[in-house]
Amino acid sequence: MTTLQLDAFLPYRLSIASNRVSGVIATAYQALFGLKIPEWRLVCVLAEGGGMSQQALGVATRMDKVMVSRAAIALVDRDLVVREPNPADQRSHLLSLSELGQQLYDQIAPKALEIERELFAGFSDAERKELMEMLLRLESAAERYEAEQT
Repeated sequence: MTTLQLDAFLPYRLSIASNRVSGVIATAYQALFGLKIPEWRLVCVLAEGGGMSQQALGVATRMDKVMVSRAAIALVDRDLVVREPNPADQRSHLLSLSELGQQLYDQIAPKALEIERELFAGFSDAERKELMEMLLRLESAAERYEAEQT
């Protein structure tokens, strides 16, 4: 029988790595922009995708409804995001970046790329590409597993 060794368990290692990297980014974004991780994720997704419902933001970010709602409220309160009625569904609203939100994104994006460069400084371009491909394959495998379980 194989014994589970947590330090060698891939899901655990992925979680630890993700938490460490997210912690580095969270510290930088909190200090520089006053944003928490869920908030900067929404800013980035809205910058890339335009107006979206909170439900669509939850799907895009893989965050739960409460986390998306809290982040959206914080961003609306700071005038970084605007809420408008959703013409396709009167029960929901579309969120999009305000002009101030777009200006903030224009500051965030270069900082995000700078942090990424620093974190991957010890990796070759081929290693970075391979890691990205492996992560995408792992996400697909997890998605298939979830579908099979339901």
